Amino acid sequence: MAIVKEPASKFIKVRCNKCKNEQIVFGKVSNDVKCLVCGKSLGGPTGGKTQFKARILEVLE
Repeated sequence: MAIVKEPASKFIKVRCNKCKNEQIVFGKVSNDVKCLVCGKSLGGPTGGKTQFKARILEVLE
């Protein structure tokens, strides 16, 4: 029986502070993430995990 490792990164549901839009973002992004409705920055890369500027609602498995 082979053991399968779980991925180290997850998808994260965030809410924009400006327009309250909720969207799902990858936990380790390589580019700046913007809100799909108003265009405000929700987070950016740090060389590892995303540094979020929006409210984190839920971590999705």
